[in-house]
Amino acid sequence: MVPSANSTAPGSTPDLGSPQFASHAWLEPIIVLSIMITSLVANRRRGYRIIENRRGRSPTRSLLASNSPSRSPGSSSSPDSEHLLAEDPMADDYSSGPKTRSCCGLTTVQTPDNSRFANNIHSRVLAKFPFLIEMFYWILNFLAYALTKAVAAQLLVRGGSVWDLAQSHGLQVLWVEHDSFLSFLFPVRENEFQGWFLSGHTTLLTFLNRIYSLVHIPGSVSFLSWYYFAAPNFSYFSAARRTMTLGNFAAFFIFTLWPCMPPRLLPPSYGFHDTVRQDNAESAFVGAAYVNQLAAMPSLHFTYAFVTGCTLIYHSSVLPYPFSYPKSVSGKLRRWPGTRILFFLIGLAYPLLVLTVIVATANHYFLDACVAMCTVTISLCINRVWYVLLPAEDWFAWCIRVEKPRPTTGDRWCLGADEGERRRRKELEQA
Repeated sequence: MVPSANSTAPGSTPDLGSPQFASHAWLEPIIVLSIMITSLVANRRRGYRIIENRRGRSPTRSLLASNSPSRSPGSSSSPDSEHLLAEDPMADDYSSGPKTRSCCGLTTVQTPDNSRFANNIHSRVLAKFPFLIEMFYWILNFLAYALTKAVAAQLLVRGGSVWDLAQSHGLQVLWVEHDSFLSFLFPVRENEFQGWFLSGHTTLLTFLNRIYSLVHIPGSVSFLSWYYFAAPNFSYFSAARRTMTLGNFAAFFIFTLWPCMPPRLLPPSYGFHDTVRQDNAESAFVGAAYVNQLAAMPSLHFTYAFVTGCTLIYHSSVLPYPFSYPKSVSGKLRRWPGTRILFFLIGLAYPLLVLTVIVATANHYFLDACVAMCTVTISLCINRVWYVLLPAEDWFAWCIRVEKPRPTTGDRWCLGADEGERRRRKELEQA
């Protein structure tokens, strides 16, 4: 059943607020690039040289001495450092030697020892800047997203256009929200929500228009860059990243097989207005040719925002375990209580801000955010499914003769040893 058009839809276009600045088209890529470069520098491996020194000493010596999960009996590393290393179940993943990987839980495979490539120049660069690995994963995500538009066009044209199919799906979403037995969950209609901003609150709408693209790619890249630096160890960061990535692919799968037209593209009689793209004011991440315009369900904006918000709340350690780090970890992070409260409040506010942005600008339905919450929750529970790709990653590294670097995540906590430990490392590096 398709709902009837909104009879109260205005006959003329109201004030939609000011569009994004024309500079967004070139400024946004610069912002993202700046964030990436800053993250590369902030997350670099300190005390490690890419080029061998004049004594011919291998540059990996200090790397192994500083980051091995096992310590020599005479080392003076701090107990806090040792405990946080012990809390990282992925520490052994970066040990030298061949690895035994599980293949879909059906069998195990032996992958090669890539530590032999540690002195290759590209291995050294990665060892110095391990965040480059994360950027490589982002590229794979982007390529997967860019393919969804073409794949959907090939799979879904069955005597009609993808556009018509997506429109019918968008109307089905409105029916679920407003006329089905689930309507009690959606007391506010999307066009009424947008109408509040159009009726005397255009300054707020201007603000939402201008941050629509900034809260997506730049905001998500900023979050991942920050958490790579701030997480107690890599296992926490990688769980968040795997969850976000799996949420990504769940969304790719859904809107490839079930394209859904956003409210802004529905017929004008439904009362929605495209406030972001007025006057062709599109950003580099909104109007590009690779962007799938029929991918409302679920909302990728809210997928990223929900992961970000939940991680910030978890990182704040305001709530009891299991909604925060175990006390054995949180007690070692030495954070000011005000900082923890700030993380908690931002974790609550950020997803709500993004929800307001995507609905007020008619880019998504409320149901899109609900489905995104479900896919993220499921993704969190099964995020380790990505381990199935570890054998392929090991063999790919072998093919290009590179050693996967040990992440620097947690170094600010784990390497916070006493002065004697720092002195010992310095002596090793200068040996």
